[in-house]
Amino acid sequence: METINALGRRKAAVARIYVSEGAGNITINKRPLDVYFPSSILQFIVKQPLAKLGVEEKYDIKVNLDGGGYKGQAEALRLAIARALVKINAEDKAALKAEGFLTRDAREVERKKPGQPKARKHFQFSKR
Repeated sequence: METINALGRRKAAVARIYVSEGAGNITINKRPLDVYFPSSILQFIVKQPLAKLGVEEKYDIKVNLDGGGYKGQAEALRLAIARALVKINAEDKAALKAEGFLTRDAREVERKKPGQPKARKHFQFSKR
C-alpha cells in the first residue's frame, strides 16, 4: 500500500495526514500522540474512526497540525483520519458516516463588528 494523504479542518485548525501500513503509531508534528495530546479524552477523539473499524494497530499516521486550539485540532485530525480510511477502503464509508466522522463541522467564529463590544453583543442603549 502506498501512502494515502487526507485533509481535515475544524474551526481554525487544519490537519494534513499521511497514512501508511505500520504498527499503529500516530506522530503529530514530529511528536507522539500521547505527548501532543496529554488528555485521554482528546486521544479518544482522534482514535474514534480507527476504533470503529478496529484498525488501530494496522496503520502508521504522520500528521501536520496547524492553527486553532487543542479541541479543534483533535476534531480536525479525526475528520482527516476518517477521510483517509474511506480512501483506503470505500466500503467503510457507511459505518463512518453513521457515526458522523465524515461530516465537516463548518461553524466558524463570527467576526467582531465595529461599534459593538463583541460579534452580537451591543453596548447598553440609553434613550436620554
